[in-house]
Amino acid sequence: MSQILDRVLAAARQLGASDVHLKAGLPPIFRIKGDLRTVRDVPALTRESIAQFAVHMMNDRQREEFEQNLDIDLAYGTPDGVRYRVNLFQQRGSVGMVLRLIPPEVPPFERLNLPQTVLDLAETPRGIVLVTGATGSGKSTTLAAMLDYVNTQHAYHIVTIEDPIEYTFRDKRSVLNQREIGFDTMTFSRALRAALRQDPDVILVGEMRDFETAGIAMTAAETGHLVLSTLHTVDATETINRIISMFPTHQQQQARLTLASVLRGVISQRLLPRADGKGMVPALEIMVNTERVREMIEDPNRTREIKSAIIEGLHPYGMVSFDQSLSNLVKQKLVTYEEAVKHSTSPSDFALLFRGVSQSSGSWKDPTGGPSGSLGKPGGLGNDEFEIE
Repeated sequence: MSQILDRVLAAARQLGASDVHLKAGLPPIFRIKGDLRTVRDVPALTRESIAQFAVHMMNDRQREEFEQNLDIDLAYGTPDGVRYRVNLFQQRGSVGMVLRLIPPEVPPFERLNLPQTVLDLAETPRGIVLVTGATGSGKSTTLAAMLDYVNTQHAYHIVTIEDPIEYTFRDKRSVLNQREIGFDTMTFSRALRAALRQDPDVILVGEMRDFETAGIAMTAAETGHLVLSTLHTVDATETINRIISMFPTHQQQQARLTLASVLRGVISQRLLPRADGKGMVPALEIMVNTERVREMIEDPNRTREIKSAIIEGLHPYGMVSFDQSLSNLVKQKLVTYEEAVKHSTSPSDFALLFRGVSQSSGSWKDPTGGPSGSLGKPGGLGNDEFEIE
């Protein structure tokens, strides 16, 4: 049965799929260039076959957890060394699963079409840097590229706490220890507390899920460590509000003051299909925590003004709004105008901004700071063997 699963995953890689959905009664469904597609003439999967796939992926501890909670995150590796992040879940009494391809190596920063500001934030000696966005927006890839850059440039001790481990790193100039929830430690908060006693320079927390984890992360940043983490939020303003809302009401003002002092930046991402059809490219909002932004974080009545600070913060801080980023991607012919409008914060405002950028040469600097590339680019081995619908 595992051979069938591995053949399905091999077909997905050949078609350049980023995700694979398996549901009883349907053939395998692949996400290719942002859209869900099926492979023609492939039979539907049965409940029994998907259940057997799941049993094959899990060890005894994971099976027990799945039986108790009816969903679980784990990593799965095929015999040829390709790894997937997997979520198993129960729906309408049968097992379903979604698998996300993890590229075998961390993509070089210069291929990701990310601005220099991202590397500047990775070089921050202490504080918190957050990478945010919806599921599938490339957060893990951006964080991995930042971590790999630090690993290459500095002799640091880096501790990662992940659920599950996605990219695996080789020690370069730094020493890396990667801990997986459920295998190497039981919770993010416990592992983060332990990390403070492990002489770290950089700590990666896979996700800031609760106020306990957020509180320890802020303490770690206050005591001189760089903490990198993710949140499922769409922009910097929502990120600030989400973190503060994790804390009990009577602690929120103090949490706001602490966050304002330790936060270094927020990188929010959206992935768009490239105009040439060759993978995806990120649109970014980047907030750098300047003195002005710090005051907006401290005052809940001014937090909504952060959007304006970002728009006005390109020089000298390297901030960029989503609409500015989208305009630049269209100028570079990396995405179509129609796709940019679809992903813009405000289509009407974006249209005005784009006309201003197009008609006023040099009115603002290219924020990418480097050559173009792609983030989350699928394997792209072509579809000469399979026909998709």
